[in-house]
Amino acid sequence: MWATLMSLLPSRADYVALPRTWKSDLLAGLTVGIVALPLALAFGVSSGVGAEAGLITAVVAGFIAAVFGGSNVQVSGPTGAMVVVLAPIVANHGIASVVIVGLLAGVFVLVMGIFRLGRAISFIPWPVIEGFTLGIAVIIFLQQIPAAVGSPEFAESPSALISAWNAIAATNLNLALWSLGVVLLVALMMVVVPTVLPIVPGSIVAIVVVTLIAELSGSPLQRIGELPNSLPLPALPDFAGISVGELIVPALAVAALAAIESLLSARVAASMANTGIFNPNRELIGQGLASLGSALFGGMPATGAIARTAVNVRSGAQTRMAAIVHSVVLLAVVYIATGPVSRIPLAALAGVLMVTAVRMVPSRAAWRILRSTKHDAFIFVITAVITVTLDLVEAVVVGILVTVLFSLRALFMRGQVHRVTLPGPSQPSDERIALFRIEGALFFGVAEKIHEEVTTHPDVTVVIIQLSGVQFLDATGAQIVAEMVTQLERDGKTAIIKGIPQQHRELITRVGVLGQLRHPNHVFDNLELAIAHARSHITREDAAAAEGRPRPFFS
Repeated sequence: MWATLMSLLPSRADYVALPRTWKSDLLAGLTVGIVALPLALAFGVSSGVGAEAGLITAVVAGFIAAVFGGSNVQVSGPTGAMVVVLAPIVANHGIASVVIVGLLAGVFVLVMGIFRLGRAISFIPWPVIEGFTLGIAVIIFLQQIPAAVGSPEFAESPSALISAWNAIAATNLNLALWSLGVVLLVALMMVVVPTVLPIVPGSIVAIVVVTLIAELSGSPLQRIGELPNSLPLPALPDFAGISVGELIVPALAVAALAAIESLLSARVAASMANTGIFNPNRELIGQGLASLGSALFGGMPATGAIARTAVNVRSGAQTRMAAIVHSVVLLAVVYIATGPVSRIPLAALAGVLMVTAVRMVPSRAAWRILRSTKHDAFIFVITAVITVTLDLVEAVVVGILVTVLFSLRALFMRGQVHRVTLPGPSQPSDERIALFRIEGALFFGVAEKIHEEVTTHPDVTVVIIQLSGVQFLDATGAQIVAEMVTQLERDGKTAIIKGIPQQHRELITRVGVLGQLRHPNHVFDNLELAIAHARSHITREDAAAAEGRPRPFFS
């Protein structure tokens, strides 16, 4: 127990490679810090809590998750997926509620890690994950339309679709032309700059160039606005006028998203980096502490960020020191560069996020899923549609439920029952013996088919149920066998079971299947012996009937 708890906490082993990797970690941290700056500002603005909260989250949560998390190269902070969940929370409950939601979500994620639920991510089907990702990308893009057309005030609606529509309907042509021009210029530079200068983040170059143009031209574009030049002291939120009970469900949604996205990002990082596997339970603990710390400083809930983590890995990160450096770089921005940063146009951040959203679209995965099976394609599409129109957590739940239903259907379709001819030389009594072979999975349709077959042949008096081909059996399937035997015996038929698979014997015994048989010796491992017993039983039945005796109970 103690060793398990210690494995979830930071240790010296986290930095054992630092003496030989500090240079690459430092460079990677500087690079990802520069990349993260515009994203932190943009996600803060887009979520409705402001650029300040986005920056605080990247600094505080990024640092805590790097120290306590389960991945050596994961970079955490505000993300587009979290923005999608937080925006309606801000619209419905106000900005003050975000801090409380962050505290609650942090506790929930922390509990998930303590109870070792990190492996649960492997149970989420691939089409659900990709549909979820596509839906998030669409929402992020839609959320930027108000700022992209010069009407950022319309971004406060809980629905990204409604916000986009209202913003377009109320467009001011002059502002729209300026804003769209900025968005297009940012998008162009984010695509072109990396091809010319691969080591320079295109988003930073685009932000700097567009901000200079906006300042020199005296454009009417709305700016980020004043930012604090220091990190606030940690403090508990003011609960006055806020119903914590109403925030439990939103906090659960935030916690679920934080866990899913962080573990997905860490899994991707583990496949990219040569730094060993990650500890999913420790990762949840790190993310829970990160959201708690971020909330105490006035930030928003955080998750592992796949794009920034990928930049970190590609930049040569080997230890968690790179993610720590990334937070220190952003902290330096808070104390040194908030003046220039406050003059960045909101349309420029919208352009950055629109490009980010397009890059998030899992086009290759979507193509493979759509070409796979109709069921997987349907799950992918329905998850994406529900993500955009309803709610992220609802989308994941519905996607998983639909997957389970399709899996059950496929399992049931593999469950087959056949009436087969008795092997060997036939005897006159054989027409009164029905041999049914069940294969695959046992479900209610099997019992119905056997009952229908027997009732259409009233001359059948002995039914042999061959179970050796049953691959899947749970308590429900065993109960079906028990009910099937009971019904046959009630109808005056004698039931014989042949070939109970070894792995199912204990379950069938516990459920009481054998107790429903006329006699314990009506269970056979050998088909020839089962048939011989059935023929003997019919002979004794006929003899009893000829002598006017009751039907024999023992046989």
